[in-house]
Amino acid sequence: MFKNIAQDLQAVFERDPAATNRWEVFLTYSGFHALLAYRLAHKLWIRRIPFIPRCISQIARWLTGIEIHPGAIIGKGFFIDHGMGVVVGETTEIGEYVTLFQGVTLGGTGKERGKRHPTLGNHVVVGAGAKVLGGMTIGDNVKIGANAVVLRSVPPNSTVVGNPGRIVKFEGERMPEATMDHINIPDPIAERFEAMERELLELRKQVDNPDNRNG
Repeated sequence: MFKNIAQDLQAVFERDPAATNRWEVFLTYSGFHALLAYRLAHKLWIRRIPFIPRCISQIARWLTGIEIHPGAIIGKGFFIDHGMGVVVGETTEIGEYVTLFQGVTLGGTGKERGKRHPTLGNHVVVGAGAKVLGGMTIGDNVKIGANAVVLRSVPPNSTVVGNPGRIVKFEGERMPEATMDHINIPDPIAERFEAMERELLELRKQVDNPDNRNG
């Protein structure tokens, strides 16, 4: 547990330029406070201690505005930026070095039993206000845009934008950590409109200059 906490603390400095020293993070970062409470509650949860884990998670919710069920599984290097309104459901599984922004929900649809919350791979970034609902899998290195609503599994090295979420695949290796934010995400609809506009301009040129069509 303590090793994970140390890696969670290091993740704050790696991903938040506003973090200046350890005391500041310990005393003022609600996301880190919620994660500390979760690490303790989860330790008690897996030992099947009744009541106390849920009590810890509820106290953390009152103090931080972040709700993490003690039954969730969260890997090392987890970072919640600002965090108000973040909800992580009971059967959620989160890989290593994942970042959540404020208002994110990793929840269920209200219909399933058993594994009803999402599984996130490593190095996933979930933008502000995004909702990932259901027992699907989000692959490694996925970026989910702000306010996206994701209801289906997402392959690795992809981005998701919109409501409902639309997938845009990336090729190549994982993006550098410095680019792992929820702002620099392509809009596939806007890109398609731009492509159509270029095609229309090309057709207009051909209509205006019929000699070019024969050439």
